[in-house]
Amino acid sequence: MMEKLLVIGSEGRLARYTADSSLLQRYDISYAPVGSEDDEILKICRDADYILVDAIAGVSARLIESMPSLKLIHSEGVGYQGVDTEAAAARGIYVCNCKGMNAAAVAEQAVLLMLGLLRDVCGGDASVKAGGQIETKERYMMEGSLRELGECTVGLLGFGDIGRATAKLLQAFGSRVVYSKPRRLTEEEERMYGVTFMERDELLAACDIVSLHLPATEETMYMADEDFLKAMKPGSYLVNTSRGQLVDNVALVKAIADGHLAGAGLDTIDGEPVQPDNTLLTAPEHVRDRLLLSCHIGGITGASFRRGYATVWSNIEKVSRGETPDNIVNM
Repeated sequence: MMEKLLVIGSEGRLARYTADSSLLQRYDISYAPVGSEDDEILKICRDADYILVDAIAGVSARLIESMPSLKLIHSEGVGYQGVDTEAAAARGIYVCNCKGMNAAAVAEQAVLLMLGLLRDVCGGDASVKAGGQIETKERYMMEGSLRELGECTVGLLGFGDIGRATAKLLQAFGSRVVYSKPRRLTEEEERMYGVTFMERDELLAACDIVSLHLPATEETMYMADEDFLKAMKPGSYLVNTSRGQLVDNVALVKAIADGHLAGAGLDTIDGEPVQPDNTLLTAPEHVRDRLLLSCHIGGITGASFRRGYATVWSNIEKVSRGETPDNIVNM
């Protein structure tokens, strides 16, 4: 009998990024849009063996308890905050993610934001389009405001897969890279990644750029608040490619408006999808000019999705054969 896969998310991505198209024929696949109510999902496929869930969507305890055949819940990405992992564990259901799938892509986005801030990419682009190239170039030369990444000390808060990939990229630029995490790396690991350990407050005070690489938890929610930003080195930059909820937008606008921070590069923003009344968008113009924003695209390269779906299918096939999957997050 054909096993059943329920996808809570986009119908198009599964087909697009599955390398072996025969897999799509070996399973009975149903789809439920992100945001669907539990009752609606149960009508679509109560007897699913597997759930593939968008990283921003949820799988509730009620849903888990109402699906008798369920063996695996798999995040489409790295995040799984919306999945009731305890309810799944209580029933012996694996919850897995695609750990590491987007590490290279998000690391590139972090470095992109760093370079964009240091070279005033948005300001330069606007000046050329307005016919002010020479005047802007002269101003840059007189101010000496454009900086090289290699002359900067970059601090990484968090040092998981993405933090490690970012450190590797920064090695090529010649940056001094420091990191902070609860459990320090071994000396061998520090040499491998070219990093130096610092306690958090020491890192904030020492770094020209502070880059966040942490999940959103009770401990990290709005950690970049007024006190955090005041502790950063005057004239430094904040970069966030993790979760928007790590940064207090009001405090960030104030820190830039006061001149304490030189600016910020954000791929993730508190309040997504970002609305016109978001604090960052209603800030004074001189603050907005110091913000480099991207639309949460750090981890959504084609290569990331291909890696992720390879992990998803590998784990589905393993569970189907009675084997233990990889990247279990709840057992």
